[in-house]
Amino acid sequence: MITSKQRAYLRSLANPLPTIMQIGKGGLTENLLKTVSDALEARELIKLHVLENSGEDAYTLLQDLAERLGAEPVAVVGRKIVLYRASEKKPVIELPQK
Repeated sequence: MITSKQRAYLRSLANPLPTIMQIGKGGLTENLLKTVSDALEARELIKLHVLENSGEDAYTLLQDLAERLGAEPVAVVGRKIVLYRASEKKPVIELPQK
């Protein structure tokens, strides 16, 4: 669990990041979960775009992704969601102390 201060720090890091994936009408498939998990391991902090035809709102998808992947939900801005999970092999992002 991350604190609000750490979440704000991660939001500031995510601001200039490009969106690396889109979630469409297929929703959360096993392929998408594997791809997002691999991206989290490589980058730690990722930004995803939820398309309008996905059928679910961005907040619900963020919570579901975070729960399934063991990640921390960082932010929802419109249809963009930001996820964080520290890399097991090579952590890069240092969070501020609690």
